[in-house]
Amino acid sequence: MKKLLTLAAVAALSINAFAQDAVTINDSSDDGARVANAEAAKKQFVAWPAFFAICELPETPDLIGVRLTIPWSTKQESVTGFDLGLWARTQYFEGFAFNILRNDVKDQLTGVQVGLYNSAAQADALGLQVGLWNEVGTMNGLQVGVVNSAGALSGFQAGLINRAEELYGFQIGVINVIRDAELRFCPLINIGF
Repeated sequence: MKKLLTLAAVAALSINAFAQDAVTINDSSDDGARVANAEAAKKQFVAWPAFFAICELPETPDLIGVRLTIPWSTKQESVTGFDLGLWARTQYFEGFAFNILRNDVKDQLTGVQVGLYNSAAQADALGLQVGLWNEVGTMNGLQVGVVNSAGALSGFQAGLINRAEELYGFQIGVINVIRDAELRFCPLINIGF
């Protein structure tokens, strides 16, 4: 949480720096260069720290700040900060993602995912997933939902159905499965180590 608050403070302070860059224009250049410099600075200012992603537009590889996905966004490779909306997909994510329908991270997740379906199935994750269906490749953290699925998990799963290939931690739920354990199935509480 401290990391997210620090990120928000840096974003707020950076607005002023980008605004000053947009105003500063080299007086020795011709009018065409002035317009190009001003437009380049405006593009940086508009895309950071607040960003509205409408369907597939616009395409930008990295985003720091707040991304509002209306109704979805899949064209940002890396998002650091807050991701809010209906459905979002990124390659790398660090921060807090609250998308009602789906949060999907392909490569690396550090932070919190909250939504109906949270996925980091191919990813390395550190943090928390809260939703109806949570799935992750490798994770250090917590999964809380109706169905939780993990490849390798160091942490805790709480839900009706919990499944992990490898687990170093606890499962609490109606159905608890650890595929790489001596006791593969145990209702209510299962422990892997």
